[in-house]
Amino acid sequence: MLAACSSGGSSKAASNGGGGGSSNAKGSATKPLPPPKKFTEAPELAALTKAGKLPSVEKRLPEHPYVVPHNWVKRGKYGGKLNMICFSSQGTTKADANRNFFYGHSLLRWLNDGMDIGPGLVETWSSNADASEWTLNFRKGLKWSDGVPFSTEDIMFWWEDIILPGHFAQVPPDECRSGKNTLVKMTAVDTSTLKMTFDAPAPLTGDRLAMWAKGAIGANGPIWIIPKHYAKQFHPKYNPKVPKNWDTVGGLWENKTDWMRNPECPVMIGYKTKSFDNNKGVVMERNPYYWAVTKDGDQLPYIDELVFNTIQDPQVGLLQVTQGKVDYCEGVSNQIDLSDVSTLQQSKQKAGTELLFWDSGDGTGSIFFLNYDYPDTELRNLFREPKFRQAISHCFNRAECQKSLYFQTGEQTTGTMSPKAIEYHINAQGKASYKSWRDSYITYDPKKAKSLLAELGLKDSDGDGFVELPSGKKLTVRLDYSADISQTQAAKDDQLVQNAKAIGLHMTRNPISPVTYGDQWQAGQLMSHTNWGVGDGPNHLVYPQWFVPIEFQRWAPLEGEFYAVRGTAAENQQKNVNPWKRTPPRLEPDPNGPIKKMWDLYDQTKVEPDETKRNQLVWEIIKIHVSDGPFFMGTVANYPQVIIVKTDLKNVPRKENLAQGGFDGPWIHPTPAVYDTETYYWENPDQHNA
Repeated sequence: MLAACSSGGSSKAASNGGGGGSSNAKGSATKPLPPPKKFTEAPELAALTKAGKLPSVEKRLPEHPYVVPHNWVKRGKYGGKLNMICFSSQGTTKADANRNFFYGHSLLRWLNDGMDIGPGLVETWSSNADASEWTLNFRKGLKWSDGVPFSTEDIMFWWEDIILPGHFAQVPPDECRSGKNTLVKMTAVDTSTLKMTFDAPAPLTGDRLAMWAKGAIGANGPIWIIPKHYAKQFHPKYNPKVPKNWDTVGGLWENKTDWMRNPECPVMIGYKTKSFDNNKGVVMERNPYYWAVTKDGDQLPYIDELVFNTIQDPQVGLLQVTQGKVDYCEGVSNQIDLSDVSTLQQSKQKAGTELLFWDSGDGTGSIFFLNYDYPDTELRNLFREPKFRQAISHCFNRAECQKSLYFQTGEQTTGTMSPKAIEYHINAQGKASYKSWRDSYITYDPKKAKSLLAELGLKDSDGDGFVELPSGKKLTVRLDYSADISQTQAAKDDQLVQNAKAIGLHMTRNPISPVTYGDQWQAGQLMSHTNWGVGDGPNHLVYPQWFVPIEFQRWAPLEGEFYAVRGTAAENQQKNVNPWKRTPPRLEPDPNGPIKKMWDLYDQTKVEPDETKRNQLVWEIIKIHVSDGPFFMGTVANYPQVIIVKTDLKNVPRKENLAQGGFDGPWIHPTPAVYDTETYYWENPDQHNA
């Protein structure tokens, strides 16, 4: 069924523009397209210009606008409204997927599913020979949505007045640290030129400037860009009426400088907030100063208004889709998955929709990992035993999951970084490295799993069917999960519990409030994690948090945090305090253990300007994941993601339009923003104003 309704099934629909451009229009230009000779604007903006309420379109655009480079994009029509849904168990404020619709705040941009980097706010960029100094040249004439000129002061305000003082617990992002883990020297050469000077090579700076959607408070990476002319009124340095404890209480700053919550906050993206309701959603309208155009000279966006309706129950969202109330929907952010395809197929004619399937690029599918830094000493020692984690991996029946949850799509995996990662495809060694990691503990072998438990001294002494710890204590592995888990993840967890029972390992599922889950994990209090998947790429080093523990959110939270505070004042503080009671909780790794080995190799990559040598170091770290892992366990890699679109909505790419078939899994490759959603348009816009 999935094959029958995949995007490759109808070249006629593609050539008619149903959800995309022509059937052979693949990928994106890697060099900037020439600027058009003249520009066209939306009728409503033309009317305001004629009335003298807006400058002409030529004056609103920068000297060299961003010309959308995607080959599938064709000239559209202005007008209409786009109705969408966004799942969030904590209200619209936490609906971070909304922000992944916009790439306009990013300095650079991923192209061709992460294989290339193109200009964004930064028009040209360069580095010296050893990549220790980077120069960023922003487009001249950029303007915020209120018409105020953009300036490098908007970057320096974020850096000097928020990041360096550590307000709101914000820390310098990876792209602002050298390979020696020291901070960059940021200099505004002039209003459109920024210089980043490091004390060591920083070869991945360009890649990291393309990551995330940026410009937003939330889970979309570092902010980088704040409208200083507007935001400084809420900062005590510039306004003495602001309380001195502004960054620890009140929420004034977050409420005023988050463009999604506050319609008054200027933006650089294609839309600005018109109204916001934490319970209902957000309505956005066209930004008249958006700096992107098509090759035909049409100032974007085409669609007049976007409506993100917040839902707290995925089944409500699915119902709205089948009823035709939703115009565009990415399944992954709304907990609509492959198990819903049959329902969506049956309703698509009535709903006026079609289904597209983009590659997830995911390296794990639904994931499971133990807390490597659990506070209980006996359990922590057990969780750190590779044989224990290998036993769990071997007892897990991935073939059954692939059949029942992923409908025989994707490929079974022990769990890796994204299969699309550059290091896996560059040569034969890279391909072998991927296969070695993917297949390392993939075999469903309950007998071997039982043997591994026995080797660790775990045996059933009381005859209840479950093994006890060597000390004789009961052993229960809790599957701690955020209660807003998806149905696929929940079904996988249920199977894991049953598979573990078959080898005498007692597992239980334990829901945790989404509000407190992150804090409990950071404190090291939770036993395991089952909510996520590993999609990160396009290379292992641009966002290596799964690959190497360097922050608290993944499989070694306290050791990751220890790495994160290196080079800061906190590194040498609270040494006599219990690691789980430190602020923040942090733990130094075993000097002879796998994490320290990973750190040493990773630190070498950070100062290595030669890409070939960096790849070799990556492959060495993979060997540790194979010999001492699995540190995280996957199910099925690179399964398809469901995209639902109205048949009348155009310029939405199909799988065959995309350079790698799509890369929908990782947040650092912000989808659909990377495909320039501002180019989406209605074939009949007058029919879409409700």
